[in-house]
Amino acid sequence: MKKTMLALLGVITAAAMAGCGAGTTANTTPQTSSDTTSKIKVFTTLYPLEYAAKRIAGDHAEVVNLVPPGVEPHDFEPTAKDMVALSGSDLFVYNGSGFEAWIDKAVENLDKNKTIAVNATEGLSLLEASGHDDHDHDHDHSHEGEAAEKGHDEHKEGSEAAGHDEHKEGSEAAGHADHKEEAKASEEHGHDHDHDHGDTDPHVWLDPTMLKAQAEKIKAALAEKDKANAEAYEKNYQQLAADLDQLDKDFKDMVRQSSKKEFLVSHSAFAYLAHRYGLEQVAISGINPASEPSPADMKRLVEYVKEHEISHVLFETLASPKVADVIAKEAKLQTGTLNPLEGLTEDEAKAGKDYLSIMKENLEMLRTVLK
Repeated sequence: MKKTMLALLGVITAAAMAGCGAGTTANTTPQTSSDTTSKIKVFTTLYPLEYAAKRIAGDHAEVVNLVPPGVEPHDFEPTAKDMVALSGSDLFVYNGSGFEAWIDKAVENLDKNKTIAVNATEGLSLLEASGHDDHDHDHDHSHEGEAAEKGHDEHKEGSEAAGHDEHKEGSEAAGHADHKEEAKASEEHGHDHDHDHGDTDPHVWLDPTMLKAQAEKIKAALAEKDKANAEAYEKNYQQLAADLDQLDKDFKDMVRQSSKKEFLVSHSAFAYLAHRYGLEQVAISGINPASEPSPADMKRLVEYVKEHEISHVLFETLASPKVADVIAKEAKLQTGTLNPLEGLTEDEAKAGKDYLSIMKENLEMLRTVLK
């Protein structure tokens, strides 16, 4: 990783000296029209942040996600072309909390006079990361099953307490063809990358109220960078906030009508959703979907599933279903999909699906599982 980042930084330096830092991106055809060049450039590292940024920016910014459709973001590392493109961004929005293993060096080497970098989880009330300890099945899912309203209040206070003076980042994307090859290689090798997210769980966007808090940070950074369109950003943010509030209400209504609280997933990405709505996530793998439970963990998990009459195991879209398949066969479970929304597949992108539509699909899947 260190050698990779040093090489990328060398490319950035050379590009800057050559005057090409703000010119092109590897994943898009260079834009030359005055209409495009007048827009501010926003880069994101995660699909939900891209979605929020596009909703808020409207026609006033060009928003690009560094991670292409179909690429598992836990395995993603930026290419040299990505880093060159990023150096020409006006705004760089990243999730933080350990989600992007490569982020520190990237942010350090941005021109802070040009690029505002936004750590979208800074100041939020975060949950502790859960790993294979979950599979001991004392099932002390410390944060996940607490009262939903308490979780909401904590998150709300954390998001409101986080000031908008920490907007220090910039963005733009490149190398989708390169990343498709990386994704293919990653799949062939079973996601061998070992990314440690640290002590906190970064998957905050699966709680709509937490994505709302992240969106507010994006709005403030856009308004700081582009004061002329601040009113438009505020209006667009309010519309997004209303949609997220309605989604939150819909989840609450669904949970109130459900008889069960536990759901079994392939990897531990849904702690914030569980915490928000008073549910309990039972996860096969840890925070990183590449991690796998031991045979002893698997045995205990199968026993737990049978004891608690769990009917479904829920796969996700970008990670390998291998281990979840084993559980499904051993415990004779039905299967379904619960999407962690770390990224869109190419099919989802082509079908015009977005954060709201996929979260509604998640809601309906949970309605079935929690009967």
